[in-house]
Amino acid sequence: MLRQTETTLLLIDDTPDNIKVLMHFLSNQGFRVLATKDGKSGLQKAKQAQPDLILLDIMMPEMDGFEVCQRLKADKATQDIPVIFITALENSQEKVKGLSLGAVDYITKPLNQEEVLARVNTHLKIDRLNKALQVEVQQRQQAQVALSELNDCLLEKTEQLRRRGEELEKRNMELDAFAHTVAHDLKNPLSGVIGLSEALCLTAKQGDNVTEKMLNRLKMIHQSGRNLSNIIQGLLLLAGVSRQQEIQFETVDMQKLVSQVLDNRLAYVIEQAQAKIDIQTELPTVWGYGTWIEEIWLNYISNAIKYGGHPPELKIGAETLPNARVRFWVKDNGHGMNPAEKARLFTPFTRLHQKRIEGHGLGLSIVKQIVEKLDGEAGVESKQGEGSLFYFILKRQAA
Repeated sequence: MLRQTETTLLLIDDTPDNIKVLMHFLSNQGFRVLATKDGKSGLQKAKQAQPDLILLDIMMPEMDGFEVCQRLKADKATQDIPVIFITALENSQEKVKGLSLGAVDYITKPLNQEEVLARVNTHLKIDRLNKALQVEVQQRQQAQVALSELNDCLLEKTEQLRRRGEELEKRNMELDAFAHTVAHDLKNPLSGVIGLSEALCLTAKQGDNVTEKMLNRLKMIHQSGRNLSNIIQGLLLLAGVSRQQEIQFETVDMQKLVSQVLDNRLAYVIEQAQAKIDIQTELPTVWGYGTWIEEIWLNYISNAIKYGGHPPELKIGAETLPNARVRFWVKDNGHGMNPAEKARLFTPFTRLHQKRIEGHGLGLSIVKQIVEKLDGEAGVESKQGEGSLFYFILKRQAA
């Protein structure tokens, strides 16, 4: 039951006794009650006081309740105030007329105070619920508008990102093509420098007038050329891997591939380092792309020689895994790595044991890209003082 002093009721009735009785009763119920004796003053009071509910008598001189109600509903300032008619009329057509003009209810004379209170409280509650519902609807509409604006903004941002992505892809392709061209242009003259420096080293060893210092400098030139050649080869391979959308998978003989790397591409390095290499008797064949897999072996074995002990001792092997997969690995006898060093691996331009050995950091990042292109995995197991084991996992047979 609504009995709040801030709830205002307006009585519009030309009968003083009705006003007196209702004002006394409703005031005692906690309502603030205002009253006027005619329709004209009632309209003014309603607009001025903005009551929560109006009790309106129908039978009044000059301006009856129907006209008052009609004017109340026509004015934006008062159209939302609920109106309850007070009437002695029993004619249903008159009641329908009043309801059609915007009234919410009727109270029939003679008035029953409890009925009046019940109807007033009911319509006040309904009105407050309606207003609360309107506020919620308005808030939801505002939220919907805001959501729509946000969605439009997200669509615009998505389109901007898409265009930006296309621009970046185009620039990457241009940069990749440029790097590929430059690497190719450098490769041939560099091969000449490497060959000439190697020949000079051999000649210097046989000569009598060459000092140890001069010979060491020639060796440095030769080794620097090889290092630069490896970088260029890495760039060419990286460019090829990034551009290659589809490759022709084939059965790869791993035993033959490892022997080829050791005997041809790393023979000089192995001899210089006096490396000892123990290879598993039989390495399983896999399903992949031989050219790329050869680069994985080259990288892993050459790193194991660089970062191994003195002299380097390597073990090369493989083990079968579930789901027709094989894990190949190269283990060295080096110092091993701590967790922080392991976390930096397989990222571009990261050197292993940077203080001990200089070199380029493209290799492991290329390995990672190659293995992922072959639908495999690459990783490392290492503890300080126990060496490192680099591995890669490939499918043993066609899918």
